[in-house]
Amino acid sequence: MNLLLLEEGDFLPDGTVRLGGRRLLHAREVLQALPDDVLRVGRLGGACGTARVLADDAQGLHLAPELNEPPPPRAGVDLLLAIPRPKALKKILPAVASLGVDRVVLVNAARVEKSYFASKVLSPGFVGELFRQGLEQARDTVLPELSMQPLFRPFVEDTLPGWLRPGTARWVLHPGTSSQPLERRKAGQHVTLAIGPDGGWVPFEVELLQKAGFQSATWGPRILRTEVAIPSALGAIG
Repeated sequence: MNLLLLEEGDFLPDGTVRLGGRRLLHAREVLQALPDDVLRVGRLGGACGTARVLADDAQGLHLAPELNEPPPPRAGVDLLLAIPRPKALKKILPAVASLGVDRVVLVNAARVEKSYFASKVLSPGFVGELFRQGLEQARDTVLPELSMQPLFRPFVEDTLPGWLRPGTARWVLHPGTSSQPLERRKAGQHVTLAIGPDGGWVPFEVELLQKAGFQSATWGPRILRTEVAIPSALGAIG
């Protein structure tokens, strides 16, 4: 944890903060925070900065924050992601938050187990906790936006056009569909990446995405798991 993420309920009327829960344990046991120590903090959805430890008592850690730094720049990336295995999703969601991805939509696909959408990993509390872990790692404060679409074709044909940002570069990644390498984007360009399940998209899904304006691309001969493909693709586009 490289940043203590402060939530609205942590703030007292005088602007100071009372910290509890796992963040308190981290501050005590890992950071070994003492009065007058200065810790890295950030307000969820807001600015980053530091906080001086005023006291550590039975009520928790009492902090005086100074939040005067913007969070890191956004990655300028949206992900259209075939929902992965719940075990993999527990790794992917923190990574997505750490990388500064703006929006993630989890979609169904032919090679996806339908039971994945019923996983407890997708409960709001679980998702929020995983996203927060990623933000704390990256010293960020801005949560990604997550949505779920259990019907692939209606989503791509009816909802996706309105979901896409105007002017975004659109890439569908799937081994063997194209010899075109994934290109580095232009400065300031927003990108939407469509990444399939571990077994890949089926041809019908690729064709449907291409009709929605996605270009097929590859970034090498290796077939990667989703949790590896996402950071690799973000690195490839720059």
